[in-house]
Amino acid sequence: MRTRLLAATLTALAAVSLAACSSSGSSSGKATSAAGSPSATAVSTTPAAAPSDAAPTPAAPAPGTAAPTADGSAGTPAAPADAGASGAPAPAKPAPPADAGLPTKPGADLTGKLVAALDAIDPAIVGGKPDQAVDRARNQCQSMYQFPKDKGKLVELANQRFTSPDHPQGFGPDTAAKINDALRATLCPAAR
Repeated sequence: MRTRLLAATLTALAAVSLAACSSSGSSSGKATSAAGSPSATAVSTTPAAAPSDAAPTPAAPAPGTAAPTADGSAGTPAAPADAGASGAPAPAKPAPPADAGLPTKPGADLTGKLVAALDAIDPAIVGGKPDQAVDRARNQCQSMYQFPKDKGKLVELANQRFTSPDHPQGFGPDTAAKINDALRATLCPAAR
């Protein structure tokens, strides 16, 4: 008998919840239309031998509906979370794209100018690998775009990027500064 009672209670609760979610109209109309729905009436007419001390468990209100107050009446409708209250902070400024400042792959003529400028500083910078030197130069251009006023950081990054087997720790700060100047003159003039 208790199993039937539990099944009838759960069915009634599900029917009321579904009726409240699927009906349209004001939030106070939802509560009355749910109670007056045929499924709720049919379930409530089933024989039930509920203990007198058992109280029905109220269903949680559907999103955007009024939450019941302590006296059983409908309260004010809950505001949607994304309503954008006037006291809410303005949305943050979007970050620049990750490839901001990254120049496109240069053509053969610009690659030749870049390699010549780097070879003039030290032939070991390119070391017979012009594609690798171009990739490093493009990444350095992006850093120049991101940190335009931080010359110390740019020298440090150039010293980390431009390495060779003979210079695994970089070519030093003086050469790194010259590399940055050469890149500004050839591949990334926008980073002046």
